[in-house]
Parts: sequence; C-alpha cells; structure tokens
Amino acid sequence: MVRMLNIHATTASMQSDIRNAYVNFREMTTSVVAVVTDVMRHGKPVVGYGFNSNGRYAATGLLKERFLPRLERAAPASLLNDAGDNLDPHRIWQTMMTGEKPGGHGERAVAVGTVDMAVWDAVAKIEDKPLYRVLADRYRGGAVDEKVFVYAAGGYYQPDKNLRALQDEMRGYLDLGYTVVKMKIGGAPLKEDLERIEAVLAVVGEGPSLAVDANGRFDLPTALAYAEALAPYHLRWYEEAGDPLDYEIQAALSQTYAPPLATGENLFSMQDARNLLRYGGMRPDRDVLQFDPVLSYGLVEYLRTLEQLADYGWSARQVIPHGGHQMALNLAAGLGLGGNESYPGVFQPFGGFADTIPVEEGYVRPSESPGIGFEEKAALYRVFRSITE
Repeated sequence: MVRMLNIHATTASMQSDIRNAYVNFREMTTSVVAVVTDVMRHGKPVVGYGFNSNGRYAATGLLKERFLPRLERAAPASLLNDAGDNLDPHRIWQTMMTGEKPGGHGERAVAVGTVDMAVWDAVAKIEDKPLYRVLADRYRGGAVDEKVFVYAAGGYYQPDKNLRALQDEMRGYLDLGYTVVKMKIGGAPLKEDLERIEAVLAVVGEGPSLAVDANGRFDLPTALAYAEALAPYHLRWYEEAGDPLDYEIQAALSQTYAPPLATGENLFSMQDARNLLRYGGMRPDRDVLQFDPVLSYGLVEYLRTLEQLADYGWSARQVIPHGGHQMALNLAAGLGLGGNESYPGVFQPFGGFADTIPVEEGYVRPSESPGIGFEEKAALYRVFRSITE
C-alpha cells in the first residue's frame, strides 16, 4: 500500500520590479509544496511538487494550519485509489475540503490547488508517465495533443521602460519562437497605452499577434472607451477589462466589442466559472476562457469546470489557462485545451517550461519526463529540492 510519508510546505519569493494595472510584484510570493511518498521509481523515492501561480500570494499559513493537518489525521488508506497502489487526488481533495462551507473561493482555493498540483505530480510519477498522458488515458480515451499553442506574456510596466525597451522585449519573444505576445494596459492613460500598443504592433505585425490585458482595472465607461479605441487593431483578445465578478461589464463589452475577449483567471471555483458562462455574455465562437487550474482548487475542481462547458455551447479548445507553467501545459496537452500562457521573461524560476524544450513557431512539445516535468527545469527543481533536503 502506498503511503504519503510527509508533506513539506514553505514560502518562496516571486518578486520582480514590474507592475500591471493593479499590482506591483515587488513583494510577490508563492507557496511551494512537496508530497513525499514511500514509492521508489528509478532508485529514488517519488516526491510530488507544487506551487501556486503568480498573482496570488503564498497561502502557506492556510496550508499549515488547516489543510495539511487534515491530511495528516486521515487514515492512510482513505487517500488511495481502490487498488491501494496510488494516491487518489479526488479523495485527497475531499479530505482537505472536509468542514469547509460553500463559497469563500479566495485564498482557500489557492492553498488546495497547490497541494493538488503536487499530488498529481506524484500520481503520474508513480505511474511512470508524463502527467498529460495520465490525463489523456483517464479522461480523453488516450488522445494527446503532441504540441500545444503557447503565447508569451509580458509587456509589464517597469521604471524607465520606454517604447524601445518594450519593443526589444517583444522582439526577444519572437526570437524565442513565439508568434503571439501579450502586454499590459490600464496602468497608464489611454493615449499612452495606445502608443505602447502601436509600438508593439510595429514589431509583431498584425493585430492577431498581440493580446492586451487590463487585469480588471476598468469601470464600465473606461472599459467601453478602451474597447472603442482597441477595435480597429483587431487584436488577438482584450483581456479582463473589469472586476472578474462584474459580469455586467463583461456582458456590455460583448455587445459592443466585436473582436475576441478573454477573462476568467481570477474565478476560483466551478460555480464562479459557470456564472461567467451564464451571465457574462461571453461568445463561444471567438472568446477565450482563462481559468487557472492551480488557483481554482486544482485539477480536481478544474475537471468539474470543464464539464460545464458543453452545457453553454463551449469547447475546451476555447480554454487557454492562466499560469504560464508546466502544470497548465500538461492539462492543455492531456485534456485538449486551446493552448497555454508562458512567462519566458518574468516570475522565474517558476514561469516557463522544461529547459530542453524549445518553442517552435508558437508551439511547445510537452516533456516525456514522468510527472509534471519539473526535474527538467533546473532552477525550479533546485527550489523544490531545497525544501526536502
């Protein structure tokens, strides 16, 4: 019978001297988790690793005071599959959520999602397969996307970052193999943001090669003013104009802005995601859903979110998760999502993919390393190793 011997949790820095329309990342942190098992693979004990996506601070206090103690008190067999030969992410998730009331999908969702990532990493390593192949076998009849569309997220506001520096950043992403980039808006006046957009378009070419992200900054009049100004550029998408729970703003934009819209990264439950589909006016033929699998209670809850899509006319191909990390890449390849975000220039060492896998014409081929593939990202693996040694 498999046993979880220990779960380590700590806080790591994601700090960077950048800002979006809302947040300065000088103090940004993340929770890092390691699930240690008694299973041996390739001469080493299986350890599953996890961390929470950027944009939400570490939830280590919640982990140590609430969720990890529940797992420690649980009967070991209750956390396993029926055969007893692997961990069961769904039973582990239910154990962590025992005693939790409905609602309140904030930092609690981040804490649970971080453990969930580490559990799935361990599950796939015990099966000795990449996570995306485990997911494809369980939920997609074995079908795998051998390559995944990725876009480079950047274009943050930084001290003394002029238009030339912004152009150089975007040119660097194209040189890495990306064909679509994303930049921040809403942290400067509209006129200045339009100058920044035009500077980037001079580098990347046509509008569909550029997405813009307001990070929920705008009220309705401002969101509409930006929509009117952005429409002639025919951008890849206009992202998160207003507060993530203000579905009225999103619905109004959908009625007035013809090009694609995107949102969802700050909705942390199946219920909130479903409300966006019900009331946000999002259009399945062009818009993009960006639910983050780690920030929203993990893959166990994410599967419930994906199950809702067909009821509202959506395909999983319209889902491009926020996060910019290898966990989301595995989900895209294994569950047939529309692509994945990437952070090639910021939030290191947590952003980006395996060191040995290049971006080719805007696509990435997932690693064949068992689990999520963290061992093939050397700087990140050193962070994980440090909390268990």
